[in-house]
Amino acid sequence: MECISVFDMLKIGVGPSSSHTLGPWRAAEQWISELKASKNFDKVQSISVDLYGSLSLTGKGHATDYAVMLGLSGADPETVPTDNIHGIVENIKTSKSICFNNEKLLSFNPETQITFNKKFLPFHANALVFTAKINGKNKKSTFYSIGGGFVVKEERKNAKANKAIFKMYPYPVSLGSDLLNYCKTLNWSVSDLVLENEKSIRNEIDIDNELKRIWNTMLECMYIGCHTEGNLPGGLNVRRRAHDLHLKLKGDLPYENPQEWLETIRKTEVKFRSILKWVSCFALSVNEVNASLGRVVTAPTNGSAGVIPAVLMYYMVIENHEADFSHIKKFLLVAGEIGSIFKKGATISAAMGGCQAEIGVSSAMAAGALTELLGGTPEQVLVAAEIAMEHHLGLTCDPIGGLVQVPCIERNSMGAIKAIHAAELALDTNPENVKVPIDKVVSTMWETAKDMNSKYKETSEGGLAVGVNLVDC
Repeated sequence: MECISVFDMLKIGVGPSSSHTLGPWRAAEQWISELKASKNFDKVQSISVDLYGSLSLTGKGHATDYAVMLGLSGADPETVPTDNIHGIVENIKTSKSICFNNEKLLSFNPETQITFNKKFLPFHANALVFTAKINGKNKKSTFYSIGGGFVVKEERKNAKANKAIFKMYPYPVSLGSDLLNYCKTLNWSVSDLVLENEKSIRNEIDIDNELKRIWNTMLECMYIGCHTEGNLPGGLNVRRRAHDLHLKLKGDLPYENPQEWLETIRKTEVKFRSILKWVSCFALSVNEVNASLGRVVTAPTNGSAGVIPAVLMYYMVIENHEADFSHIKKFLLVAGEIGSIFKKGATISAAMGGCQAEIGVSSAMAAGALTELLGGTPEQVLVAAEIAMEHHLGLTCDPIGGLVQVPCIERNSMGAIKAIHAAELALDTNPENVKVPIDKVVSTMWETAKDMNSKYKETSEGGLAVGVNLVDC
């Protein structure tokens, strides 16, 4: 059983896709590390990259080629100034050269040295092969971007010895039933259990600092999205809506930074319709930033990055005006644990399971986390997660033009609203009367994913992606 941390499920990176942008970016970094470890980096004469399957079919719309070039050039997705991204890529294209890991200048023409191959490799739908010419011979290395920014090598599939490299938590969780058994035996909340596991691999000061960094990135992302107008890049000419919606909702109180902005929202009028609009505004804002190569937190993916911050912001500005970091900490710990259960038992990759693996999982994560903050028991936390996922089963991934815009951005708004509704239903539910436990919905989701036609799995070969012509946009 792998040790999946909350910080594995919630990663800071650049949009628009965790599997098609952040994953290939990290794969390029890992390849460079491989070359250095084998003492081959200094011997590299030329490099090339082959993209396969979904990475090829929707790679242009997901900026996969950009991600590969940025990773090869040594830029870090957590720290690179997002305003510099286009300049870095344009310099590579015009100079037809790349400073490999910012150390070694190589000839590099993206038009001929990044190849989009439509065929799928057997192990996973998102595959990329790096090739380095060393002493006149080609040395290849294959990576798979399996969703949420996770990257693996195929040999892990059957290598039992690799199990030894994963540190086991003191309270290992694979199933929802494992989680509930620990909570019942120890009389702990879900967040208590997750925190104890995290403390086995890092100290609590580091945990708090990283969770604060994650929340601050989410808050800044919402702030940027709500204060940026115009159209999104990519050719669809999608109008940003968060800015205009925010103008109608915010009132006249002044503010100068994201935290002050949060405080002013707490003072706005609270009606059912305005609450719906605020939640939608928060979710839309994040995914508009994501769609424009902005910095977001994968939660558990970039395509679903708006759900969790929107629901957490809802709690902070609507439900509890006294909410502070202690509440943020609990929310993120619970959300991360629920996401890891879906990753272990099913998938968080739209290329493997459709959008149920992204918006469905993020909605379940947010629903369970909100339930704990609202006073729910561990049983009710998992009831909420189950309800949220149950009503996303079968959701397809069919982005128009391969862009993480239509219908992806709106789906984050819908996923956030469903998460809040699922939490309220769970709080009024006796878990003893529940007919569908979370482990059943996880396994059902995986079966649904395997049965789903590939054209509905992030290939832009079915659904809205072909039902709506680009000329109509």
